[in-house]
Amino acid sequence: MPGELPRQQFVLDTSLFITEEIRRDDDSLEDAVVRLLERIATARLELNISCYVPPSIHDELATMLRERAVDEAVFSRLDTWVVRKSPDRYGVTIPADIVYDFIDEMSDRVDRGLRVSEKAIREVEQLDPEALAGGSNDDGREEYMTDADRILSDMRDKYRSALRQGVLDSREDFDLLILARELDAGVVTEDRGIISWADEFGLRYVRGGQFPTLLEEYLRAAGVEDEA
Repeated sequence: MPGELPRQQFVLDTSLFITEEIRRDDDSLEDAVVRLLERIATARLELNISCYVPPSIHDELATMLRERAVDEAVFSRLDTWVVRKSPDRYGVTIPADIVYDFIDEMSDRVDRGLRVSEKAIREVEQLDPEALAGGSNDDGREEYMTDADRILSDMRDKYRSALRQGVLDSREDFDLLILARELDAGVVTEDRGIISWADEFGLRYVRGGQFPTLLEEYLRAAGVEDEA
């Protein structure tokens, strides 16, 4: 039965392993990652489904997992069942139209970031300058600085959203897409920016939270019992 199915390949993003969507109610992060890797292993052995990560994604994921005190045994499973492969950055071609779209989008985002900054400056100008000279609230903190900090915090959030949300903003993201294009593989991610650009690259993609269910369905259709 497995031999009758077309071979499937997937390139995995860090967000797949970190998302709450792959956890059950009583799961720790480690529990969820171990179960995911067990399902990936079963799919590889029974259906010849291969999962890859670029080295840059692997390093990013390993750092995040270690920061969360995941057991070292998990890394052995990760290295066994998820193949590390560098993308062919010189051999994979990208249509010029995609580059033009990226340049246009980044230009628009820079303009939006400038507008966010200008709005914050105008808000600071409206604050009472006397408070800066020594006005304070009941706990002794300067009210002006409290208001300024609030404006600055709000500006950072809006600026980050304007420039980074929904866009390729790291080499890791780009490596993921280039490797998927090279292998004609599906992209597995929870990152909206990667999903948007997977469309631009003409790539198949799966939301990270849906990936375990996808593997379950493949295994069920092949008559393989999934014990994960």
